[in-house]
Amino acid sequence: MRVPLLDLSQQYATLAEPILGQIEEVLSRQNFILGPKVGAFEAAIARFCGSPHAIGVSSGTDALLAVFMAMGWGPGDAVITSDYSFFATGGCVARTGATPVFIDIDPVTYNLSTTALERYLTESCRRQSDGSLRTPKGEKIRAIVPVHLYGLCCEMESLLELAARHRIEVIEDAAQALGAEYRLGGAIAKAGAMGNIGTLSFYPSKNLGAAGDAGMIICRDEAFARRLRHCRQHGMEPRYYHHFIGGNFRLDEIQAAILGVKLPHLDGWSAARREVAANYRAEFMNLGLTDRVTLPAEPYRDSGLTNHHIYHQYVIRAPERDALREHLTRKEIGTAVYYPLALHEQECFRYLGYRSGDFPEAERAARETLALPMYPELSRESQRYVVESIAQFLRDQRAS
Repeated sequence: MRVPLLDLSQQYATLAEPILGQIEEVLSRQNFILGPKVGAFEAAIARFCGSPHAIGVSSGTDALLAVFMAMGWGPGDAVITSDYSFFATGGCVARTGATPVFIDIDPVTYNLSTTALERYLTESCRRQSDGSLRTPKGEKIRAIVPVHLYGLCCEMESLLELAARHRIEVIEDAAQALGAEYRLGGAIAKAGAMGNIGTLSFYPSKNLGAAGDAGMIICRDEAFARRLRHCRQHGMEPRYYHHFIGGNFRLDEIQAAILGVKLPHLDGWSAARREVAANYRAEFMNLGLTDRVTLPAEPYRDSGLTNHHIYHQYVIRAPERDALREHLTRKEIGTAVYYPLALHEQECFRYLGYRSGDFPEAERAARETLALPMYPELSRESQRYVVESIAQFLRDQRAS
Protein backbone atom coordinates (compact mmCIF):
# COMPACT_ATOMS: atom_id res chain seq x y z
CA MET A 1 0.00 0.00 0.00
CA ARG A 2 1.23 3.50 -0.81
CA VAL A 3 0.49 6.22 1.77
CA PRO A 4 1.73 9.71 0.87
CA LEU A 5 2.72 12.22 3.54
CA LEU A 6 0.15 14.62 2.06
CA ASP A 7 -2.44 14.29 -0.70
CA LEU A 8 -4.06 17.52 -1.85
CA SER A 9 -5.85 16.02 -4.84
CA GLN A 10 -8.91 14.84 -2.91
CA GLN A 11 -9.48 18.28 -1.42
CA TYR A 12 -9.17 19.94 -4.80
CA ALA A 13 -11.59 17.48 -6.45
CA THR A 14 -14.39 18.62 -4.12
CA LEU A 15 -13.74 22.33 -4.72
CA ALA A 16 -12.53 22.38 -8.33
CA GLU A 17 -15.64 24.00 -9.80
CA PRO A 18 -15.85 27.03 -7.45
CA ILE A 19 -12.05 27.49 -7.51
CA LEU A 20 -11.94 27.51 -11.30
CA GLY A 21 -14.89 29.89 -11.33
CA GLN A 22 -13.03 32.34 -9.09
CA ILE A 23 -9.89 32.12 -11.20
CA GLU A 24 -11.90 32.78 -14.36
CA GLU A 25 -13.47 35.81 -12.70
CA VAL A 26 -10.05 37.25 -11.88
CA LEU A 27 -8.81 36.58 -15.40
CA SER A 28 -11.87 38.19 -16.96
CA ARG A 29 -11.41 41.35 -14.87
CA GLN A 30 -7.65 41.48 -15.47
CA ASN A 31 -7.13 43.03 -12.02
CA PHE A 32 -4.26 41.00 -10.63
CA ILE A 33 -2.61 43.20 -7.97
CA LEU A 34 -4.38 44.09 -4.69
CA GLY A 35 -7.81 43.77 -6.24
CA PRO A 36 -11.21 43.06 -4.65
CA LYS A 37 -10.42 39.38 -3.95
CA VAL A 38 -7.48 40.38 -1.76
CA GLY A 39 -9.61 42.87 0.15
CA ALA A 40 -12.41 40.33 0.64
CA PHE A 41 -10.03 37.64 1.85
CA GLU A 42 -8.28 40.05 4.24
CA ALA A 43 -11.65 40.91 5.77
CA ALA A 44 -12.57 37.22 6.06
CA ILE A 45 -9.31 36.33 7.82
CA ALA A 46 -9.68 39.27 10.20
CA ARG A 47 -13.16 38.02 11.17
CA PHE A 48 -11.98 34.41 11.44
CA CYS A 49 -9.08 35.28 13.75
CA GLY A 50 -10.89 37.98 15.71
CA SER A 51 -8.40 40.65 14.72
CA PRO A 52 -9.19 44.25 13.66
CA HIS A 53 -6.74 44.28 10.76
CA ALA A 54 -5.41 41.76 8.22
CA ILE A 55 -2.82 42.55 5.55
CA GLY A 56 -2.28 40.08 2.72
CA VAL A 57 1.31 39.42 1.70
CA SER A 58 3.23 37.18 -0.67
CA SER A 59 4.22 34.39 1.76
CA GLY A 60 4.50 33.45 5.42
CA THR A 61 8.19 34.31 5.28
CA ASP A 62 7.42 37.72 3.80
CA ALA A 63 4.82 38.25 6.52
CA LEU A 64 7.57 37.95 9.13
CA LEU A 65 10.03 40.01 7.12
CA ALA A 66 7.53 42.80 6.44
CA VAL A 67 6.67 43.04 10.14
CA PHE A 68 10.32 43.16 11.16
CA MET A 69 11.16 45.75 8.49
CA ALA A 70 8.17 47.88 9.40
CA MET A 71 9.34 47.77 13.01
CA GLY A 72 12.58 49.36 11.87
CA TRP A 73 14.83 46.80 13.52
CA GLY A 74 18.52 46.65 12.68
CA PRO A 75 22.01 46.23 14.12
CA GLY A 76 22.02 46.58 17.88
CA ASP A 77 18.55 45.03 18.25
CA ALA A 78 17.74 41.49 19.35
CA VAL A 79 14.64 39.32 18.89
CA ILE A 80 13.90 36.19 20.95
CA THR A 81 12.42 33.11 19.31
CA SER A 82 12.30 29.33 19.49
CA ASP A 83 15.38 27.32 18.61
CA TYR A 84 13.24 24.64 16.96
CA SER A 85 11.21 25.94 14.03
CA PHE A 86 11.21 26.52 10.30
CA PHE A 87 14.21 28.62 9.30
CA ALA A 88 12.24 31.74 8.34
CA THR A 89 11.57 32.76 11.92
CA GLY A 90 15.22 33.27 12.82
CA GLY A 91 16.30 34.02 9.26
CA CYS A 92 14.01 37.04 8.88
CA VAL A 93 15.32 38.53 12.11
CA ALA A 94 18.87 38.22 10.78
CA ARG A 95 17.89 39.75 7.41
CA THR A 96 17.02 43.03 9.16
CA GLY A 97 20.47 43.15 10.74
CA ALA A 98 19.06 42.37 14.19
CA THR A 99 20.32 39.40 16.22
CA PRO A 100 18.15 36.29 16.69
CA VAL A 101 18.27 34.99 20.26
CA PHE A 102 17.25 31.35 20.54
CA ILE A 103 15.46 29.73 23.47
CA ASP A 104 15.08 26.00 24.10
CA ILE A 105 11.77 24.19 23.68
CA ASP A 106 9.38 22.33 25.91
CA PRO A 107 10.11 18.60 25.35
CA VAL A 108 6.41 17.67 25.36
CA THR A 109 4.89 20.29 23.03
CA TYR A 110 8.04 21.28 21.04
CA ASN A 111 7.00 24.92 21.50
CA LEU A 112 9.15 27.60 23.07
CA SER A 113 9.70 26.83 26.76
CA THR A 114 8.36 29.63 28.94
CA THR A 115 10.51 28.29 31.78
CA ALA A 116 13.66 28.65 29.67
CA LEU A 117 12.45 32.05 28.46
CA GLU A 118 11.93 33.36 31.99
CA ARG A 119 15.34 32.07 33.02
CA TYR A 120 16.97 33.88 30.12
CA LEU A 121 15.14 37.16 30.75
CA THR A 122 15.81 37.19 34.48
CA GLU A 123 19.29 35.64 34.68
CA SER A 124 21.01 36.61 31.44
CA CYS A 125 19.55 40.00 30.51
CA ARG A 126 19.88 43.33 32.27
CA ARG A 127 17.69 46.41 32.52
CA GLN A 128 19.20 49.71 31.40
CA SER A 129 18.55 53.15 32.85
CA ASP A 130 16.45 53.98 29.76
CA GLY A 131 14.14 51.08 30.64
CA SER A 132 15.27 48.80 27.81
CA LEU A 133 16.18 45.17 28.39
CA ARG A 134 19.58 44.20 27.00
CA THR A 135 21.18 40.89 26.06
CA PRO A 136 24.53 39.93 27.62
CA LYS A 137 26.14 41.45 24.49
CA GLY A 138 24.29 44.72 24.96
CA GLU A 139 21.67 44.41 22.21
CA LYS A 140 18.24 45.87 22.88
CA ILE A 141 15.56 43.18 23.07
CA ARG A 142 12.72 44.26 20.80
CA ALA A 143 10.30 41.33 20.74
CA ILE A 144 9.54 37.71 21.49
CA VAL A 145 8.40 35.62 18.52
CA PRO A 146 6.75 32.40 19.73
CA VAL A 147 6.03 29.77 17.07
CA HIS A 148 2.84 27.71 17.35
CA LEU A 149 4.44 24.54 16.02
CA TYR A 150 2.61 21.69 14.28
CA GLY A 151 -0.81 23.30 14.93
CA LEU A 152 -0.62 23.62 18.73
CA CYS A 153 -0.61 27.01 20.46
CA CYS A 154 2.26 27.93 22.74
CA GLU A 155 1.57 28.41 26.45
CA MET A 156 0.61 32.00 25.78
CA GLU A 157 -0.75 33.08 29.14
CA SER A 158 2.60 32.85 30.93
CA LEU A 159 4.47 34.05 27.84
CA LEU A 160 2.35 37.19 27.56
CA GLU A 161 2.73 37.82 31.28
CA LEU A 162 6.51 37.58 30.95
CA ALA A 163 6.50 39.91 27.96
CA ALA A 164 4.34 42.47 29.74
CA ARG A 165 6.51 42.34 32.84
CA HIS A 166 9.63 43.00 30.80
CA ARG A 167 7.92 45.46 28.41
CA ILE A 168 8.60 43.41 25.27
CA GLU A 169 6.30 43.04 22.26
CA VAL A 170 4.96 39.63 21.22
CA ILE A 171 4.76 38.73 17.53
CA GLU A 172 3.19 35.32 16.95
CA ASP A 173 4.42 33.07 14.17
CA ALA A 174 1.17 31.20 13.51
CA ALA A 175 2.19 29.88 10.09
CA GLN A 176 1.27 26.31 11.09
CA ALA A 177 -1.66 27.10 13.34
CA LEU A 178 -4.42 29.05 11.58
CA GLY A 179 -7.61 28.31 13.53
CA ALA A 180 -5.92 26.81 16.59
CA GLU A 181 -7.48 28.01 19.84
CA TYR A 182 -6.21 28.85 23.30
CA ARG A 183 -8.06 29.82 26.46
CA LEU A 184 -6.72 33.21 27.49
CA GLY A 185 -8.15 34.99 30.53
CA GLY A 186 -11.27 32.84 30.37
CA ALA A 187 -11.98 33.70 26.72
CA ILE A 188 -11.22 31.71 23.59
CA ALA A 189 -8.47 33.28 21.48
CA LYS A 190 -7.13 32.28 18.08
CA ALA A 191 -3.50 31.67 17.16
CA GLY A 192 -1.95 34.86 15.82
CA ALA A 193 -4.43 37.17 17.55
CA MET A 194 -3.09 37.01 21.11
CA GLY A 195 0.08 39.08 20.79
CA ASN A 196 0.58 42.51 19.29
CA ILE A 197 0.93 41.04 15.79
CA GLY A 198 0.54 37.62 14.16
CA THR A 199 1.78 36.14 10.90
CA LEU A 200 0.18 33.39 8.81
CA SER A 201 1.25 31.20 5.91
CA PHE A 202 -0.85 29.73 3.12
CA TYR A 203 1.89 27.60 1.56
CA PRO A 204 0.15 24.78 -0.37
CA SER A 205 0.83 22.16 2.33
CA LYS A 206 -0.71 24.28 5.11
CA ASN A 207 -4.15 23.42 6.48
CA LEU A 208 -5.43 26.36 4.43
CA GLY A 209 -3.22 26.21 1.38
CA ALA A 210 -2.96 28.37 -1.72
CA ALA A 211 -1.93 27.24 -5.20
CA GLY A 212 1.48 28.78 -4.56
CA ASP A 213 2.92 31.12 -1.95
CA ALA A 214 0.74 33.46 0.11
CA GLY A 215 0.69 34.89 3.62
CA MET A 216 -1.09 37.28 5.96
CA ILE A 217 -0.33 39.61 8.85
CA ILE A 218 -2.94 40.32 11.51
CA CYS A 219 -2.62 43.11 14.03
CA ARG A 220 -4.55 45.32 16.43
CA ASP A 221 -3.03 48.73 15.81
CA GLU A 222 -4.53 50.72 12.93
CA ALA A 223 -1.45 52.90 12.39
CA PHE A 224 0.84 49.87 12.18
CA ALA A 225 -1.58 48.12 9.82
CA ARG A 226 -1.36 51.15 7.55
CA ARG A 227 2.44 51.06 7.75
CA LEU A 228 2.39 47.38 6.78
CA ARG A 229 0.24 48.13 3.74
CA HIS A 230 2.88 50.63 2.69
CA CYS A 231 5.69 48.21 3.50
CA ARG A 232 4.32 45.54 1.16
CA GLN A 233 4.65 48.10 -1.67
CA HIS A 234 8.22 49.23 -1.08
CA GLY A 235 7.20 51.69 1.64
CA MET A 236 5.21 53.60 -0.97
CA GLU A 237 2.22 55.95 -0.44
CA PRO A 238 1.08 57.55 -2.66
CA ARG A 239 2.41 55.98 -5.84
CA TYR A 240 6.17 56.52 -6.33
CA TYR A 241 6.56 58.35 -3.00
CA HIS A 242 8.59 56.13 -0.65
CA HIS A 243 8.65 56.95 3.06
CA PHE A 244 10.80 53.99 4.13
CA ILE A 245 12.33 50.90 2.55
CA GLY A 246 9.88 48.06 2.29
CA GLY A 247 9.57 45.29 -0.28
CA ASN A 248 7.37 43.73 -2.93
CA PHE A 249 5.27 41.66 -0.54
CA ARG A 250 1.82 41.80 -2.14
CA LEU A 251 -0.68 38.97 -1.99
CA ASP A 252 -1.64 37.77 -5.46
CA GLU A 253 -5.28 38.27 -6.47
CA ILE A 254 -5.66 34.73 -7.82
CA GLN A 255 -4.30 33.22 -4.60
CA ALA A 256 -6.69 35.33 -2.55
CA ALA A 257 -9.58 34.14 -4.71
CA ILE A 258 -8.63 30.48 -4.20
CA LEU A 259 -8.15 30.92 -0.46
CA GLY A 260 -11.50 32.66 -0.19
CA VAL A 261 -13.18 29.54 -1.54
CA LYS A 262 -11.34 27.29 0.90
CA LEU A 263 -11.62 29.28 4.13
CA PRO A 264 -15.24 28.31 4.96
CA HIS A 265 -14.15 24.65 4.95
CA LEU A 266 -11.18 25.10 7.31
CA ASP A 267 -12.92 24.24 10.59
CA GLY A 268 -14.32 21.07 9.02
CA TRP A 269 -10.87 20.07 7.78
CA SER A 270 -9.43 20.77 11.24
CA ALA A 271 -12.06 18.49 12.80
CA ALA A 272 -11.18 15.78 10.30
CA ARG A 273 -7.48 16.12 11.16
CA ARG A 274 -8.27 15.67 14.85
CA GLU A 275 -10.23 12.54 13.99
CA VAL A 276 -7.20 11.24 12.08
CA ALA A 277 -5.05 12.00 15.15
CA ALA A 278 -7.50 10.16 17.39
CA ASN A 279 -7.44 7.17 15.05
CA TYR A 280 -3.64 7.15 15.10
CA ARG A 281 -3.67 7.17 18.90
CA ALA A 282 -6.13 4.27 19.00
CA GLU A 283 -4.03 2.23 16.55
CA PHE A 284 -0.83 2.83 18.53
CA MET A 285 -2.59 1.87 21.76
CA ASN A 286 -4.20 -1.23 20.25
CA LEU A 287 -0.76 -2.49 19.27
CA GLY A 288 0.78 -1.57 22.63
CA LEU A 289 3.33 0.83 21.15
CA THR A 290 2.88 3.89 23.35
CA ASP A 291 5.76 2.85 25.63
CA ARG A 292 8.16 3.01 22.68
CA VAL A 293 6.65 5.73 20.53
CA THR A 294 5.81 9.16 21.95
CA LEU A 295 2.61 10.52 20.45
CA PRO A 296 1.75 14.22 20.06
CA ALA A 297 0.67 16.00 23.22
CA GLU A 298 -2.80 17.51 23.58
CA PRO A 299 -2.40 19.79 26.61
CA TYR A 300 -5.58 21.81 25.95
CA ARG A 301 -7.86 18.89 25.12
CA ASP A 302 -9.93 19.23 28.32
CA SER A 303 -10.10 23.03 28.37
CA GLY A 304 -13.38 23.30 26.50
CA LEU A 305 -11.81 24.27 23.18
CA THR A 306 -12.96 22.88 19.84
CA ASN A 307 -9.75 23.56 17.90
CA HIS A 308 -7.41 22.74 20.79
CA HIS A 309 -5.01 21.28 18.20
CA ILE A 310 -5.34 21.48 14.43
CA TYR A 311 -2.63 18.92 13.58
CA HIS A 312 -0.84 20.63 10.76
CA GLN A 313 1.61 17.78 11.27
CA TYR A 314 1.34 14.52 13.21
CA VAL A 315 4.78 14.25 14.78
CA ILE A 316 5.98 11.32 16.88
CA ARG A 317 9.21 10.58 18.73
CA ALA A 318 10.72 7.21 18.01
CA PRO A 319 13.94 5.35 18.73
CA GLU A 320 16.26 4.96 15.77
CA ARG A 321 14.27 7.64 13.92
CA ASP A 322 16.35 7.59 10.75
CA ALA A 323 16.26 3.80 10.49
CA LEU A 324 12.51 3.86 11.06
CA ARG A 325 12.09 6.42 8.31
CA GLU A 326 14.07 4.25 5.89
CA HIS A 327 11.86 1.30 6.82
CA LEU A 328 8.68 3.29 6.18
CA THR A 329 10.05 4.54 2.87
CA ARG A 330 10.54 0.92 1.79
CA LYS A 331 6.91 0.36 2.75
CA GLU A 332 5.94 3.31 0.47
CA ILE A 333 4.86 5.43 3.42
CA GLY A 334 5.67 9.12 3.18
CA THR A 335 7.35 10.79 6.16
CA ALA A 336 9.27 13.99 6.87
CA VAL A 337 11.64 15.36 9.48
CA TYR A 338 10.58 18.78 10.78
CA TYR A 339 13.41 19.70 11.47
CA PRO A 340 16.75 17.84 11.19
CA LEU A 341 18.73 20.64 12.86
CA ALA A 342 17.89 23.09 15.60
CA LEU A 343 18.34 26.66 14.41
CA HIS A 344 21.50 27.24 16.44
CA GLU A 345 23.06 24.25 14.64
CA GLN A 346 22.55 25.77 11.17
CA GLU A 347 25.79 26.79 9.51
CA CYS A 348 24.53 30.29 8.73
CA PHE A 349 24.01 30.97 12.44
CA ARG A 350 27.46 29.93 13.60
CA TYR A 351 28.38 33.60 13.96
CA LEU A 352 25.99 33.80 16.93
CA GLY A 353 28.42 31.74 18.99
CA TYR A 354 26.10 28.97 20.18
CA ARG A 355 27.57 25.53 20.84
CA SER A 356 26.37 21.96 20.73
CA GLY A 357 24.51 21.21 23.94
CA ASP A 358 23.30 24.78 24.52
CA PHE A 359 19.70 23.78 23.74
CA PRO A 360 19.42 20.07 24.59
CA GLU A 361 15.68 19.66 24.06
CA ALA A 362 15.76 21.26 20.61
CA GLU A 363 18.74 19.11 19.65
CA ARG A 364 17.01 15.96 20.91
CA ALA A 365 13.82 16.78 19.02
CA ALA A 366 15.86 17.24 15.83
CA ARG A 367 17.27 13.72 16.29
CA GLU A 368 14.08 11.92 17.32
CA THR A 369 10.96 13.42 15.72
CA LEU A 370 9.22 12.11 12.62
CA ALA A 371 6.10 13.39 10.86
CA LEU A 372 3.67 10.71 9.69
CA PRO A 373 1.04 11.06 6.92
CA MET A 374 -1.59 13.62 7.94
CA TYR A 375 -4.42 15.15 5.92
CA PRO A 376 -8.20 15.27 6.42
CA GLU A 377 -9.02 12.54 3.90
CA LEU A 378 -6.47 9.99 5.21
CA SER A 379 -8.27 6.66 5.52
CA ARG A 380 -8.36 4.49 8.65
CA GLU A 381 -7.00 1.63 6.54
CA SER A 382 -3.98 3.71 5.56
CA GLN A 383 -3.38 4.71 9.17
CA ARG A 384 -3.54 1.11 10.29
CA TYR A 385 -0.96 0.20 7.67
CA VAL A 386 1.34 3.01 8.87
CA VAL A 387 1.13 1.94 12.51
CA GLU A 388 1.49 -1.76 11.72
CA SER A 389 4.60 -0.94 9.69
CA ILE A 390 6.03 0.93 12.67
CA ALA A 391 5.18 -2.04 14.91
CA GLN A 392 7.03 -4.34 12.52
CA PHE A 393 10.11 -2.12 12.69
CA LEU A 394 10.03 -2.08 16.50
CA ARG A 395 9.65 -5.87 16.63
CA ASP A 396 12.63 -6.30 14.33
CA GLN A 397 14.66 -3.87 16.45
CA ARG A 398 13.80 -5.77 19.62
CA ALA A 399 14.65 -9.12 18.00
CA SER A 400 18.06 -7.90 16.86
